[in-house]
Amino acid sequence: MTLKHKEITTLKELKAAGYKSKSIKDELRDNLIQKIKKGEETFPGVWGYEDSVIPELERAILSRHNINLLGLRGQAKTRLAHLMVDLLDEFIPVVEGSEINDDPMKPMSRYAMELIKEKGDDTPISWLHKDERFAEKLATPDVTVADLIGDVDPIKAANLKLSYADDRVIHFGMIPRANRCIFVINELPDLQARIQVSLFNILEEGDIQIRGFKLRLPLDIQFVFTANPEDYTNRGSIVTPLKDRIGSQILTHYPDDIETARKITEQEANLDARQTDSVYVPDLAKDLLEQIIFEARDSEYVDAKSGVSARTSITAFENLLSTAERRALVTDASSTMVRLSDFMGIIPAITGKIELVYEGEQEGADGVAEILIDDAVKSLFPKYFPAINKLERKDAPSPYDDLLSWFFQGEGFELLDEFTDEEYKRTLDGIPELSQLIKEHQPDFPKEDMYFLKELVLWGLVSHKKLSKNRFAEGYQFKDLYGSYIDGL
Repeated sequence: MTLKHKEITTLKELKAAGYKSKSIKDELRDNLIQKIKKGEETFPGVWGYEDSVIPELERAILSRHNINLLGLRGQAKTRLAHLMVDLLDEFIPVVEGSEINDDPMKPMSRYAMELIKEKGDDTPISWLHKDERFAEKLATPDVTVADLIGDVDPIKAANLKLSYADDRVIHFGMIPRANRCIFVINELPDLQARIQVSLFNILEEGDIQIRGFKLRLPLDIQFVFTANPEDYTNRGSIVTPLKDRIGSQILTHYPDDIETARKITEQEANLDARQTDSVYVPDLAKDLLEQIIFEARDSEYVDAKSGVSARTSITAFENLLSTAERRALVTDASSTMVRLSDFMGIIPAITGKIELVYEGEQEGADGVAEILIDDAVKSLFPKYFPAINKLERKDAPSPYDDLLSWFFQGEGFELLDEFTDEEYKRTLDGIPELSQLIKEHQPDFPKEDMYFLKELVLWGLVSHKKLSKNRFAEGYQFKDLYGSYIDGL
């Protein structure tokens, strides 16, 4: 029911308008039903969950359940909770001045009941917008029952000259103040067990206890909890009776494919308009970036239980553009394109976001990041060029023979980080066999992405141990593998 909320300021006017109370769970349910019937997107901007998480979340809302979103870091758990706000009514009426958003038709706090008793139909009404109906608390070991539920306020008792036996001395905590709201507790296992126990009655019986006061407050709250899998966090777990009181537990996950991962990265990356205008990013570079994160999630060096957050690819993408932008600034160029060698600039975005196992610690964080980049190149390479098998007959012909011969007969070549675009292109064009290979196997490849593809060939041959690649202060040197070996003797 749509009410002209600006015109309704008293209880009498609210009754005359025909307002009927509705619980927040029914509110969410009814608005979700309307969205589904109209074919509208229920959780916009969340990609990869269309056939898994979102249907389960919709079922939980239709069932009026409190919800636990269980998954590794960077899986949009908190974002899903925030988006539930869009399923609330635009405005709801509250008793003006109420600490706990009392429904004028169903007052439950002493303040609201006494005000209505005193003023009757002239009780003032205020309106709460849906954006104000979201409360969030990060569960940390120092959270107390007083923070969440409430406590006796000695200052209030002194100012009002009240006895501690008077319930007006109570200061309500975050949960009662979130009455008729969505209340999110992030990282629920981090909440001490005794604090979790304090939630039992709120979730089930609807009463709260504060310093000996047992208040029958049927709080109307949509709880959403988020948690990492218990086998990951050693800091605590969700106590079993609390699990039992949470209606639906929904498992989140990482994107299943590169296309979905790209959508998320491009949507979430915090880029300056000047970067996007001056730096061209080939589609192949975007795919390679996401492939690096997929490699990290499967890597023997990375702790799979910890997960690799979607924020890794987002910050890596930002670093990638900044690497190219910095080169343009140094060379006084108005625009540039992302190169494969620019991917060295994303290493700081990776190293701080992956948890390494023992073998990874031995390699070092930077070393693991470089391995992931090489593995991603190796995974994408066969999608564009003939696969290179580990076991090949010594004299068997290969489509890469002419290119490898060019390196064998020469001294290799160097790609410097701060080459201008013209120098970069001229250097790559100086290998006719490389251009011929691409002409044969990728004749229709976009012209503007051609140089990135040329670099991919070289990096791919390095990852398959057909060429050698050496990093030095100013850039990269590519050489024949065996020539490099002989030079080192």
